[in-house]
Amino acid sequence: MWNFDEVIDRQGSDSIKYDKRDEVFGRKDVIPMWVADMDFKSPPFVIEAISRKLNQEILGYSFRPDGYFTSIVNWLKKRHQWDVRAEWIEFSPGIVPALNMCTLAYTNPGDEIIIQPPVYTPFFRAARDHGRRLVYNCLKETESGWIMDIDDLASKITPSTRMVILSNPHNPVGRAWHREELEAVVDLCRGKEIVIISDEIHSDLILQGNRHVPLASLSEEAAAMTVTCIAPSKTFNLAGLSTSSLIISDESLHNKFWTTIENLHMHLGNIFGNVASEAAYTYGEEWLEELLLYIRGNVDLVVSFCQEYIPSIKPVKPEATYMIWLDCRALGLDGRNLQRFFVEKAGVGLNEGSAFGPGGEGFMRMNLACPRATVLKALEKIKKAID
Repeated sequence: MWNFDEVIDRQGSDSIKYDKRDEVFGRKDVIPMWVADMDFKSPPFVIEAISRKLNQEILGYSFRPDGYFTSIVNWLKKRHQWDVRAEWIEFSPGIVPALNMCTLAYTNPGDEIIIQPPVYTPFFRAARDHGRRLVYNCLKETESGWIMDIDDLASKITPSTRMVILSNPHNPVGRAWHREELEAVVDLCRGKEIVIISDEIHSDLILQGNRHVPLASLSEEAAAMTVTCIAPSKTFNLAGLSTSSLIISDESLHNKFWTTIENLHMHLGNIFGNVASEAAYTYGEEWLEELLLYIRGNVDLVVSFCQEYIPSIKPVKPEATYMIWLDCRALGLDGRNLQRFFVEKAGVGLNEGSAFGPGGEGFMRMNLACPRATVLKALEKIKKAID
């Protein structure tokens, strides 16, 4: 029903992904497959909802109506079999701001925050920019895929640990964490005054028959120590509207977050973000199912193409997200030279793996939320460069 093959010219639209290529990569003509937004049109039911609000012709202060919260409650129940209450939901102008506000709300300078690299780069700054001590619990690469190192996590938790930030599903390695893995994290944090921040922004982008397990859905005990971050931004290509939601069932944690966001005067939000979020979560299921089929096709293309034509690059088939983690270590290039190779020789702009922290060296992250013709063109250019 929706045409994900349509190639849309985004140049000159003030797009970070397209109009910052010269600044980021040193040339304007690279195929941009880095920033995690899509090259697909935002869904028509979202555009229509925004248009109706715009036609009122007054863009004054607004609040989030009951429908905003009901749409999230219903979506989480249907998509993830997770029962939440409207009063548990809090607004944030994006998940990266939420990570920083959680750091301010739940920790003090000098406290330790644990993250699991290679991981989404703002996790690092959420701790360091506020004078917290960053501790690495690095993921383990195994023959069957990337896993959490639970033994190492146990050794890294100290009396100074106050927060663990999880990427669930994981960006960039593409894991949709299993229930047993998440339960192990909860068990280690139990009774230690540790808050778990679960970034679940990619939770609707589940591929290949996998399942997303919201960490807070494991048990009441897990929910009591968890702040869950969700947003329609990745799923429905709405990142520019700066609207996300947090699910916080524990009253004390919720009050601390509310006090922080109100003190920063960031609680009102974006009038169009409110409308778009409600429309996406109310009408988005059919569109999302077609999107996931298309993304799976792009993943299969990359995997089969590399196996047949570029065996020196080994894609890590994702369980979730629309990114794919490419093992390029056989090329024998370090981070800077690997990036230069893809930019200067292949003309493709990807995210270089070491930027995601320890364990990312020799990898590249490719964004597959684009028309299949774009993916094929990029693969052919990479093949030609390697040949």
